[in-house]
Amino acid sequence: MDTRKGAAKTELQQLPRIGDRVSFIYVEHAKINRKDSAITVLSAEGTVQIPVAMIGVLLLGPGTDISHRAMELMGDTGTSVCWVGEQGVRQYAHGRALTHSARLLEKQARLVTNQRSRLEVARKMYAMRFPCEDISGLTMQQLRGREGARIRRVYTHYAKEYGISWSGREYRVDDFASGTPVNQALSVGNVALYGLVYSIIVALGLTPGLGFIHTGHDLSLVYDIADLYKAEISIPIAFQVASEAEPDTDIESVTRKKIRDVIYQSKLMERVVCDIQKLLGVTEDEHFEASQLYLWDDKEELLAHGISYTEAD
Repeated sequence: MDTRKGAAKTELQQLPRIGDRVSFIYVEHAKINRKDSAITVLSAEGTVQIPVAMIGVLLLGPGTDISHRAMELMGDTGTSVCWVGEQGVRQYAHGRALTHSARLLEKQARLVTNQRSRLEVARKMYAMRFPCEDISGLTMQQLRGREGARIRRVYTHYAKEYGISWSGREYRVDDFASGTPVNQALSVGNVALYGLVYSIIVALGLTPGLGFIHTGHDLSLVYDIADLYKAEISIPIAFQVASEAEPDTDIESVTRKKIRDVIYQSKLMERVVCDIQKLLGVTEDEHFEASQLYLWDDKEELLAHGISYTEAD
């Protein structure tokens, strides 16, 4: 007999649909424990009780302590947990995905391994950068050229707006301090964006390594998705920070905090979830929460598991 306190393990049929959950909850400088089927968050403001099955992803920020029992509950309810920096700016580690189902991951794999469907998704990504233009007849080479020109115009625009001398994107991965203030801020801003996007991708049960435009890297899909928002978020913030920087300004800290605030104000997390679903062609009537385990068959496609299949005479 199990003598542990708390609610019994949640049955999968009881779990709310992904669309019914609160997408993300961020917690920092708090102690998290479990009470029945909820977690308790104890901070300087007091104690808050949150039903875990209604949370999509719990983002654990700096100064957070969480109990084993709380983690057990979130595992039972399919709630993903990500350890992040302030306001989710940097992603350090993550727990399991939101869903037991691999259907969304399989859909990603099917789309990316078929040249026609991969091109279709890549076109959708480029169409988001050129919303008022018909790019259906352009090749990938032409689309890359258009995107390169667009980003150069964005750099030039903000350099002029903030009075920054701009000679191009230059940085050394192994020597952050050698970059100009604006290039330092761009590096910090982009990394912050990557961390946020990474946490969302893994929370949805996708793999970061299967990208549609980028390929060959374990963060290919992260780069695909983050590139959709750089012109709106990380680039203008970088030029603003550089224009206001004094000799003793901590570029990294200031940029990260500004990125954090814009992420919160623009509700970027919700937008990223919606954009990923649209790019993958996820419809409202598709369900991904169910724990469905099958055996693959080359003729009958899917067979029930847990059955003893004996060779026919």
